[in-house]
This record gives sequence, structure tokens and C-alpha cells, in this order.
Amino acid sequence: MNINKLLSPERIAIVGASEKEGFGGDTCRNVLTYMDEGSYYFINPKRDTIFDKKCYNSIEELPENIDLVVICTPQKTVEDIIKQATTKGAKAAVVYASGYSEVGTKEGIEAEQSLIKLCEELDVALMGPNCAGYVNFIKNTSPFAFISDKRERKGSVGVVSQSGQLVLSMMDSPKMKFSYAISAGNSSVCKMENYLEYLIDDEDTKVIAMYIEGVKDAELFIKALKKAALKRKPIVALKTGRSQKAQEIAASHTGSLSGADKVFDALFKKFGVIRVDDLEELMSTSLALATIKKMPTSEKVAAMNLSGGETGICADLGELHGINFADFTPDTLDKLTELLPSYATPNNPLDMTATLSYDSEKYAEALSTVMSDPSVGIVAVGYTLLQEIADPAIIYMAKGIEMVTEREDSKPVVMIPFTENTRNLEYSEKLEKIGVPVLPTSNYAFKILKNISDFVAYDVTKHNLDVKMPMAKDENEVALSESESRAKLEKYGIPFPGSIVAKTEAEAIAAAKKIDYPLVAKIDSPDILHKSDIGCVKLNLNDENQVIEAFKEIINNAKQHYPNAQIDGVQITTMVKSGAEMIIGVNNDPNFGPCLLCGLGGVFVEVFKDTALCLAPVSKDEAYEMVNSLQGIKLLQGYRGSKPADIDAYVEAIINVSNFACDNINNLKELDINPIFVYEDNVCAVDALIVEK
Repeated sequence: MNINKLLSPERIAIVGASEKEGFGGDTCRNVLTYMDEGSYYFINPKRDTIFDKKCYNSIEELPENIDLVVICTPQKTVEDIIKQATTKGAKAAVVYASGYSEVGTKEGIEAEQSLIKLCEELDVALMGPNCAGYVNFIKNTSPFAFISDKRERKGSVGVVSQSGQLVLSMMDSPKMKFSYAISAGNSSVCKMENYLEYLIDDEDTKVIAMYIEGVKDAELFIKALKKAALKRKPIVALKTGRSQKAQEIAASHTGSLSGADKVFDALFKKFGVIRVDDLEELMSTSLALATIKKMPTSEKVAAMNLSGGETGICADLGELHGINFADFTPDTLDKLTELLPSYATPNNPLDMTATLSYDSEKYAEALSTVMSDPSVGIVAVGYTLLQEIADPAIIYMAKGIEMVTEREDSKPVVMIPFTENTRNLEYSEKLEKIGVPVLPTSNYAFKILKNISDFVAYDVTKHNLDVKMPMAKDENEVALSESESRAKLEKYGIPFPGSIVAKTEAEAIAAAKKIDYPLVAKIDSPDILHKSDIGCVKLNLNDENQVIEAFKEIINNAKQHYPNAQIDGVQITTMVKSGAEMIIGVNNDPNFGPCLLCGLGGVFVEVFKDTALCLAPVSKDEAYEMVNSLQGIKLLQGYRGSKPADIDAYVEAIINVSNFACDNINNLKELDINPIFVYEDNVCAVDALIVEK
């Protein structure tokens, strides 16, 4: 299939053309408003004209071939229209009709499968069904079903969305500028992943803004994300499904399975995708990245304000959102001291007072001084731009900013307002033309600054992007006993204490003599996963009598609570000393493969939920990043007189588990090493569970 015929056609035909309100009529209105005459045809068997333009009664009457057919008619007509269109050269179709897989009925699912099969046979690139179409702003191609006010929208943000209404909402925003705006709908033939890859390759698209509810082709999705990461093209994603309600809505809206949300977090982090929380953040982050002329070389921020109050707000919001404010060099501080009034104290965030804002050259000199500091990557100028210009400060500030930003060595600048207001259009556009985006009000602004900073800080060389994906397999689960689990993991370098499985009391005594006291005894069974809950773990055994009693009690407790369980014996194990209790886990996601987890272990894993995730394979840099992101990292670094733990050994264990998960990707479902003790000079896993499929 040729997606270029879909997104960049020379000629299109609208079937179901109409003058009425609705998809057919509104598509015609958009086409007439934005497209050149001769690049479109209207088709309706009951009309001779549409809005005073010639209307053909059928596709076969068209005087020349077409690239794309836009189908505004009901579901039952769609397949016949596609067949007819291909006789006129069409290799692409936009289908608005709903009633396919998104409704969840047998009939809807079968109708979509039939549509997919037809498009495959005819080699047709189809958008939808259940979509609103798209707009190519570069070529002014507009097979789009919703009406918005007429204005110039051409820009460099490529939007792809599983919601047509959200596309319209973005188009209705007066600040947004697009290369493409695509409403993908069910994505039955051309998938979200195809559009994403197209926009990544598109030279007119500088930034991609994506609204997704789920992924249908995980392999193609990862391929696209990897391509974007290597090209350093920003992708800003609004992914719903954090809540159970949102997952249910996604299933009914587009038939998408939203997937485990934390796995998407790990996926986006691995590939440097910026994840946002709502539509405003999606639009503003995308537009900011598209407006700045070049990407910052450092994630560190300098904030310049006109008052102490604004400076205090910047400092607090910066800390709240994790902004890394640059530390000015002594040379920068000295130069600022000379420039600023005597009552101003140079710092970052900087209160430069309002004095300089009425002198373009002095303001430019102060901005240049801050920008020239080697640690600064991006400058945030604090100023509330109003709709009506009463105070002339912005006139001088804008000129000063322009004087600095036109230099070859300039760095990105953004403007941060402190209250919500309609912005003065003249100065918003002036600033935009010199590469300075006016962000939303301060709380959103600092979110956006953090998004930009995180993108700048992302180093693709520190991430292993060769994500492993499992083959589809029967999901019957088989839990291994602890001894079986540890045997597999020991082959991958995970250290466990000495252990022998005893089937009888005599074997237990013999095992105790080989291993030496103190000992731990615990049931070994693939059917009993929570051993301590039912009295099947006994600690600190110091002689034969205690071993015998423990053996008897463990077997009795196991049979009492799990009479049908397979019991392989009792593990007799060295009782190791306590260390920092951590966990290493794996969940093998059906779409994106093994997702590694590390964090505080033992009972703390449920109490504090202090964990970090990363999709396998995990590089050494990624493993260190996981560990360092934990709130409990202080426990490993040495806390209140305790000695530092062996973080290097813990990282090595994470990587070894990642290797195990990748090598067993088609058989592994879950893995849990909890706890793994981290000592001053090594680690030791004391419990393990592997669940296979």
C-alpha cells in the first residue's frame, strides 16, 4: 500500500457529496475553502451540482483518474465504492462510517475484517473507518469532516490522533500550526504506527503530536519510535489508559487495548518520547518545540523576571517540576552586577527588576549575558503578555530579545506569563517569528520546560533500543518451584545461598550437615507461592532437632492448606545475614516484551511501591538510571552512619535478569526475585519465582 497516495494525493473524489450539515457537506465545504479547483470531484447520484460546482452521478463518470476516494456514505456502501474507485486509479480511501470493530459486536468485527481483506486485495491505503479524515496543510489537501474557522494554520507540528474531535479541538486553538492533522479512527488498514512513521520521515514535520488509546502493531510502533529517537525528532504523546475507566472507554471508542500503562511509561522513556497529561500540554509542548529555532545543547534553565514575586514563583515551580536551574559562573554574576540596579542581586532565577525592560539595548545586554553563560541551555523570560498593550515594556523587551536571538550563537528563549489571558496577537506573532514561543501560564509553562529539558537530556547512546517482543502463545501459566526458579537464574549469574531440597527427614539432616548452621527451611512447591503466609518458612534453625521439627511442621502446614499441591520437598538453605532489601522483577508484556522492575523489596514493595521500570534489554546506563531514580536510593548510598551498599552488583543483577528474560521471551510470563539483599560488596537473592507460559 502507498500511504503517499493517501496523505499527499493529486486528485480526490468525495462520494456522498452534499450541501447539508454533516460529514458529506462539511467535507465539501473544507475542500472548496482550501483546495484548488481541479484537484477534487464531487459525486452524488441525486445531484448535478454541489455549491454551484459540477457533481458527477458516479465514479465511472469522472473525466480522469483519482488518487483518493473520500467516502461519506453509510457502512453498507463502503466496499462497493472502494471497488469502483480502484477502476479509476484510486489507491487510497478515507472512510468516515462507524459500526465496525469499535462497537464490539460480531457483525462489526466481521465487517471490519472484510474491509481489511478487500483493501489488501486491491492494495488500497485506507484511513479509518470511524474517522474524521485529515488535513495536509503543506499542500492544502483537506478531506476532513469537521468545520473550523478559516485562518492560516500551516506550520511544522504533525498531529496523528485516534480521536477526530481532539484533532478539531487542536485546529480550533488559535495558536496551533500544523504540517498534518490526521484523525486515524480504528486504524484498520493504515495504522497509527504507519502515520507515525510517515511523519517521522516527513521533512516538513519538525515535531509529532500524538493522541493514542492503544497500539495495534507493536513491532511497527517500536520501529517508528526507534527511528525518531535516532533522528532526534521529538514525539509528544498523550496516551490515555492510566485509569480503568479510560481503558474501558478506549475499548469502546476505537476497539483499542490500551495495554499496561506503566509499560507505556517505560517504553516512552526508553525511546525519549515526551508523555503529557492533557491536550493543553500536548499542544503547548509540541508548539514550543516547533517554534524554537534550534534545540538547546543543555537541559539547564535560566529564568529572567521583572519582579521578586515572579522570581519566587519561578523558583518554587521549578523545584516542583524538577527544573535544573543553571548555576551562573562568577563572570556572569559580575557582569549582571554591573548591568542591574544596585538594589538587585544576581541569581538564578533572576530578578532583574523592571528598569531594564524599558531599554531595548540594556535588556538585550542582560539577556545576552545570561545566555552566554556556558551552563545555560534555554532562557525563560517571565512576562505576562496581555491582549491590550497598556504598559510599553513588551515593545522594548521584544526588540531586545530580537537583537539577541538573531545572533548565530543565540540559545532558545521562551516567554512565561504568570496569569491566564488572551495574548496580544501582534506580539505573539512577532515573538513566534523570531523563534520565541509564548507558553501557557506558569504551572503549565514549567511542565513544558521540563518536557523540553528531558528531551534535551535524553542520550540515545545510553539506551538499548533493540526491544524484544514475544511471539503470540497460549497464556496457560505454569509456576516453577523456588528450587527450579533459582536453578535457571543461577545460570545467569544471580547468586543464591547454598541450598538442598530434602524429601525426607533423613535427607534434611544430611543437607544440614553439608550446609552448616544457622539454616532456613521452606517448602518447595510450584503450587505454593506465598510460603510464609501458611507457616511454610522456618528461620534460624541451629541443630538437628530444630531441622526435624521444622521439616514436619512445614509438610503438615502445606498439606493442610494445599491438600492437592505438588510438594517436591523442603529446601534446606543457608540463613544469610540481612542487607538492603531490594527486588528485581519481570512482567512479559504481550505487546512490548519483558519489562524489568527494580525497587525496595521485601514487604516494602507493597507498602511504598518505590519501583522503576525499563523495557528489556536493559543497558548498564539504563539500569543505573533505574536504581538512581528510586526514592529509597539513600538506603543503598549509606544512610545515618550505614555503609554504602554494592550498587554495581545490584545493577549487574538487573542486567543479568534482563538477559534471562530476553533469552526466554517466548516462555516467560513473570519473574520475581524478592528480596535480593544488597551488601557492601555483593548481592544475594533469597527467594525467586518464575511463572512460565
